[in-house]
Amino acid sequence: MRRLLDALYDGAAGLAALAMVGLLVMVLLSVASRQLGIHLPGLDAYAGYLMAAAGFLALAHTLKRGEHIRVTLLLGALRGRARRALELWALAAASALALLFAVYACRLSWQSYTFHDISTGNDATPLWIPQLAMAAGTVILAIAFVDELVLELRGLRTGPAGPDSGELLRNE
Repeated sequence: MRRLLDALYDGAAGLAALAMVGLLVMVLLSVASRQLGIHLPGLDAYAGYLMAAAGFLALAHTLKRGEHIRVTLLLGALRGRARRALELWALAAASALALLFAVYACRLSWQSYTFHDISTGNDATPLWIPQLAMAAGTVILAIAFVDELVLELRGLRTGPAGPDSGELLRNE
């Protein structure tokens, strides 16, 4: 199961990297087309869609690598059971919020598909297509938070204790 989850996080990060490359291509095409006096409609919109896809698809991988910003002022002052209780509360709250975000992102994408929403630009892109990346990214983030919560409950979670510390979190 661990390998499957890690492959999911890494796969989403790979898709985020591809979206970043696509974003670069859209920006370069936009610059080149302006220099050549050619109008290519929708490039700015596609660049925005790819930027959002890159951001959302990278969330879980970033979380699992301990790269999200984390305020550890209170956590650093606690030890033992109090520290573990705060960790569990924070992970449970983050899991619940991530699950809600995922539900509503999927719902938005489904509603856009159902109502045939299209972008207001010249390209008239069906909005559910770029919204799929947001929905997928939030679902994978929710899975990653639940994964972290389960690891913490089982006493197997390790991660950076703070920005200035090389110390790992261990259940005491």
